[in-house]
Amino acid sequence: MRDDDRMTSRGVLALVVCAAPPVLRVGELIELLQEDGWTVCLTATPTAATWIDREALARQTGYPVRVEWRMPGDPEPHPPATAVAVVPATFNAINKWALGINDTLALGILNEALGADIPVFAFPNVKAQLAAHPSYARHLQLLQEARVVVTPLTAQLDWRVVADRLRIAGRKPSRAASTDE
Repeated sequence: MRDDDRMTSRGVLALVVCAAPPVLRVGELIELLQEDGWTVCLTATPTAATWIDREALARQTGYPVRVEWRMPGDPEPHPPATAVAVVPATFNAINKWALGINDTLALGILNEALGADIPVFAFPNVKAQLAAHPSYARHLQLLQEARVVVTPLTAQLDWRVVADRLRIAGRKPSRAASTDE
């Protein structure tokens, strides 16, 4: 299948996954997103990559699951994203992202997304004890001020909530267009 044929009405979702229990079922989320018209390109944090079946997910999406940076001159393995989501977003990812730390490909994608004029979504999955840490609320607020749409995942995880929230990205004008009005 050509890349042109993979592009869909919703666009390309750069889906970043972190090491929290919901990642074990990320294939279910990808299926819902694909049914909703998204081309899904998956990037995993190094720890999440050890928890998931990268080969099966690559077959499901049609693109390699990325973990490592590519070498200079190597082709980009994923098409350009029209939206970015991090699901599940861990305490570590939220705090590092808000500080602009770029020590993994997953964080690099999230950091670049803030300046890319595309919708960006975070779905935190954080233990109550970690969510009570004083830096966590400040960092979530900072990301929201940077126009990240934050929707915490609930204990009764329903991927439909994630798919419904991402559906907004398919209807919403770019951030630049919405601020120019």
